Amino acid sequence: MKKFFLLILLAAALPVRAELRVFACEPEWAALVMELGGDKVNAWSATHALQDPHRIEARPSLIARARNAQLVVCTGAELEAGWLPAVLRESGNAGVQPGRPGHFEAAALVARLEIPLKLDRAEGDVHASGNPHIHLDPHNLLAVAAPLAKRMGELDAANAAHYAERQRAFVEKLRAAIARWEKEAAPLRGMRVVAQHRSFSYLFRWLGLVEAGTLEPKPGIEPGSAHLAQLVTQAKARQAKLIVRTPFDSPRPGEWLAERTGMPLATLPFTVGGSERAQDLFGLFDDTLAKLKATP
Repeated sequence: MKKFFLLILLAAALPVRAELRVFACEPEWAALVMELGGDKVNAWSATHALQDPHRIEARPSLIARARNAQLVVCTGAELEAGWLPAVLRESGNAGVQPGRPGHFEAAALVARLEIPLKLDRAEGDVHASGNPHIHLDPHNLLAVAAPLAKRMGELDAANAAHYAERQRAFVEKLRAAIARWEKEAAPLRGMRVVAQHRSFSYLFRWLGLVEAGTLEPKPGIEPGSAHLAQLVTQAKARQAKLIVRTPFDSPRPGEWLAERTGMPLATLPFTVGGSERAQDLFGLFDDTLAKLKATP
C-alpha cells in the first residue's frame, strides 16, 4: 500500500506536458501548425485529403474537438461556411469564435484571386471573398506563417520564443524549396491545362500554367454532355496538354475527356495526405511538380 501511494505522489510531482490544442479545418493548416509548433502543439484536422472541404457535416466529433481547442485555424473566404459556423456555435467555446484570439483565418492574409464583381447564385458556388484555395502557392504559406506563429505565441506565451524560432527556420527552408521548385517547373510555364474545378488557380498562377477550360461549367456544377462535348473542341483548339483533378473529385468527367482527346489525366494531391508522397507541405509540392512534369 505504501508503494502504491508513493507511485501516486511521484506521478503527481512529474511535470504535465502542456500542448497548444489546435483545431485545423484543413490538412494544410494542421501541417503548417506542426511546422511552427513541433512538440509544443497538438494539431488535428477536421477534414482529410479525400474530402471536399466545401461539403462537410457538422458532426458531433467535430463539435467535441472545437470545444476543447485553444486555437481554430481555417482558410476562411467562405470555404467552410457550410459547416464551421454550426460547429463553433455548438461547441460553446467562446475563445475560438470569429473575432476572438483563438480564431485564425489564413485567407485574410493574402491577395485572393477570382473575387466576383457581383454575386449571383446562377453562377454556381462562387465565393464573395474570392478563390479560397490559397495554399497551393507556397508564397502564400510564407505570408501566413509569421502571423500564425505570433498568434500561437500569444495564446501560449511560455512557448512564444519556440514558435518564433521555428517560424524563422520554416521560412528559410521554404524559401530554399521555392527556389528549387521554380527552377524545376520552368519548362512547364505556358502549358495549357484543363481543371475539373477551380481548385488549382493559385498553383497555375505561381507556375505560369494556363487554364484552358474547366470540366465544371460553373463552380460546383456537375458537367453535362453538352458542356463536355464543347470542352473537347475547346481543349483541342487551345492545345491543352493535361487534365487535372483532386483526389476527391469524381474521376468520370476527366476520364471521359481524356478518352476523347488523348490528353493524360493527372490526380494532383491538392493537400497534405493527398498522395503517398505528400505527407507534409514540402512533399505536397514535390509530388505536385513530379506529376505535372510527368506529362508527355
